[in-house]
Amino acid sequence: MASSATWLPQEEGFKEICGLLEQQMSPTTDKSQIWQQLQHYSQFPDFNNYLAFILARADGKSVEVRQAAGLLLKNNLKTALKTMPPTNQQYIKSELLPCLGAADKHIRSTAGTIISVFVQLGGVVGWPELLLALVKCLDSNDLNHMEGALDALSKICEDIPQVLDSDISGSSERPINVFLPRFLQFFQSPHASLRKLSLGSVNQYIMLMPTVLLVSMDKYLQGLFVLANDAAPEVRKLVCAAFVQLVEVRPDFLEPHLRNVIEYMLQVNKDPDEEVALEACEFWSAYCEAQLPPENLSEFLPRLLPVLLSNMAYAEDDESLVEAEEEGSLPDRDQDLRPRFHSSRFHGSEDAEDDNDDIVNIWNLRKCSAAALDIISNVFGDEILPTLMPIIQVKLSSGDDAAWKEREAAVLALGAIGEGCINGLYPHLSEIVTFLIPLLDDKFPLIRSISCWTLSRFSKYIVQVVAHREDLEKFDKVLMGLLRRILDDNKRVQEAACSAFATLEEEAAEKLAPHLEVILQHLMCAFGKYQRRNLRIVYDAIGTLADAVGGELNQPTYLDILMPPLIAKWQQLSNSDKDIFPLLECFTSIAQALGRGFSQFAQPVFQRCINIIQTQQLAKVDPVSAGVQYDKEFIVCSLDLLSGLVEGLGSGIESLVSQSNLRDLLLQCCMDDAPDVKQSAFALLGDLARVCPIHLQPRLSEFLDVAAKQLNTPKLKENVSAANNACWAIGELAIKVQKEMSPIVMTVISCLVQILQHAEGLNKSLIENSAITLGRLAWVCPELVSPHMEHFMQSWCIALSMIRDDIEKEDAFRGLCAMVRANPSGALSSLVFMCKAIASWHEIRSEDLHNEVCQVLHGYKQMLKNGAWEQYMSALEPPVKDKLSKYQV
Repeated sequence: MASSATWLPQEEGFKEICGLLEQQMSPTTDKSQIWQQLQHYSQFPDFNNYLAFILARADGKSVEVRQAAGLLLKNNLKTALKTMPPTNQQYIKSELLPCLGAADKHIRSTAGTIISVFVQLGGVVGWPELLLALVKCLDSNDLNHMEGALDALSKICEDIPQVLDSDISGSSERPINVFLPRFLQFFQSPHASLRKLSLGSVNQYIMLMPTVLLVSMDKYLQGLFVLANDAAPEVRKLVCAAFVQLVEVRPDFLEPHLRNVIEYMLQVNKDPDEEVALEACEFWSAYCEAQLPPENLSEFLPRLLPVLLSNMAYAEDDESLVEAEEEGSLPDRDQDLRPRFHSSRFHGSEDAEDDNDDIVNIWNLRKCSAAALDIISNVFGDEILPTLMPIIQVKLSSGDDAAWKEREAAVLALGAIGEGCINGLYPHLSEIVTFLIPLLDDKFPLIRSISCWTLSRFSKYIVQVVAHREDLEKFDKVLMGLLRRILDDNKRVQEAACSAFATLEEEAAEKLAPHLEVILQHLMCAFGKYQRRNLRIVYDAIGTLADAVGGELNQPTYLDILMPPLIAKWQQLSNSDKDIFPLLECFTSIAQALGRGFSQFAQPVFQRCINIIQTQQLAKVDPVSAGVQYDKEFIVCSLDLLSGLVEGLGSGIESLVSQSNLRDLLLQCCMDDAPDVKQSAFALLGDLARVCPIHLQPRLSEFLDVAAKQLNTPKLKENVSAANNACWAIGELAIKVQKEMSPIVMTVISCLVQILQHAEGLNKSLIENSAITLGRLAWVCPELVSPHMEHFMQSWCIALSMIRDDIEKEDAFRGLCAMVRANPSGALSSLVFMCKAIASWHEIRSEDLHNEVCQVLHGYKQMLKNGAWEQYMSALEPPVKDKLSKYQV
């Protein structure tokens, strides 16, 4: 220790660094210049010592300067600690510990933050004095020391809780065993700050549940009940958070106290402090998701539902109220543009979840209450209607302007229960929809927007109604009402109307065909009117329309309305403008819908995708000569649009592919390190294999090699979507190039067998594609695959029996039949599994495959004499035997 204390700052260095920190805080200085000077100082080995000295000892300087030194030290540690000489580390640590008891709260808090970074980077083992110092401070009875130590501990518990719940060599117990009993004692402290920090620290251990918390559970729960009515709102908020976490993680602990907890949560759900009420409101969703007995909550519903409903009204300070006043013609600021998420193409049954748009929005009591009502309606169904509907009706009937927020909340509530209570609402839906239609023209924009959303929640019903001719008029009213709102002057309403319309499109699909002209006129009018943020939603609505009506769109009248504005936009955007992403996605849907009808627009679209990919691949290695910064999303969207073109134009794409360098660009994309680039690249590879494999031929072996590598990787789970598409692409190539697969067949087969034999925990789609590709390889090279079939028949047949009837499954069974012909004895030990796989067919549509399967079964029946066949048959369940009777065995 002595040597570390010998370091002393030079007066000159001390003054210069303090001067820079002071300048950095002045609003007028050039920040980048000061930043460069600070970077220059950080080259000196003892720069961080100066920062520690300024934080701990520069009493003559302002707290702001000392705090700035501390925060700079914290940021430096993350990169510098590994190479910092031990004596300097020791010096900094020795200066930090006394700061825990500093008179100024900001100095204490900054020291706590730096200490937690030290622990994050080096654990507690490398700093034995720390734990002793923390215990000493906690036991000191001096408020500053106790608060400083608890503040540091609460940061450690939040960032790296597992560190305190680990064995430490040389110590008989885990640190948490020493600290947790002390935390629990601080629950009784007269100082709110200590109660808050100690409770926050214990809450961090609910997920980890160390032994010491398990054995102190009763004491912890008693402490929570004592703090439940604490005067400090931040303490009440943490009590609610504790109950929410406990009900999620260990509901069994709460069971004996459940009535009291529910009663308490009901009270605090009305807390005057909105943050406390919000934390309490999280409890209802957590309770329903924990699958606790619903009847425990049932009796509280008549009191809970009115609370949720009253909390669903907009708060006075809700940012949406300000936004709703904004004029639609005002350009969007950059911060109004939400990050967007493009999901790469995926071949298979299990697509990724949709990204929830709400992540970026602020979560508040209104949204949380609506989410709770949604979940409660799904658990309790129509049971909640007798309590809820009278309240909703009263709120809806209040006509005066002052009560508009109540009306709006009632419309939101109708939408929230639209899924869970659909059976009870069904007889009244006609009235509900009739009531909502005029609200689309309400004078309050937020009522117009919520009415769009609620109508979209009933779109399944609205579309079913179209089937009954007498209600066609109602469908038209909803359709025209939403289209009118799409052209609203208010941005908020535009967004809600477009999203609601997209939902209706998905439900109505081809039923929209008769209305296409008027729909396109409205959408293209919005296209000319909207600002950047909502433009994305129009693209989405156009894309969804194309997906919904498909080839119906392929008529000159419609294309004359739709294409010119899109093409004008396409020409106006540069290759490096991110606003091109949603346009690329929109074109992808249009190309797939129009099919060959897109050929008149295809050439410039195809060429531009090639140019974008080329520019981005150059930008990756040399952004200066590319003239743009690399952004992989440009590549992903371009690859997906090319896939859409291939799918739409079919073999009509051939002339474009043959005159381009797509093959070489695609191979590079297949070798990219980013999983989503690879995912889209292999999707395009499979699509091209279907329509023009001849153009892949010159580099076929390289494509196959890189695709096979995706299946043979320790990181299969992290890259499962790329592996899935690579697997599918190999199968598509196999049926086109056939014997040319032979050099790589066994490499791929061994990867596929690994996947099928370790299927648990893997994505369902990857298992299906592996089974299909294995079958396709067996079909084209049975002489190579069949000698090994006994090693994989069982797991392969299990996977085959899970696949729904389609053309790909037919290919796989052609492979099965080809292998059995080549090596009948190879399937004997798995005959039962093979019979189950055959029985999984609803019906084999292809006559020749049906006959081949018959021959296989008959072959085994003749081969297995002296009652052996009958013995196999008796091992099968009756439904399987019934299915096999189709094949005359």
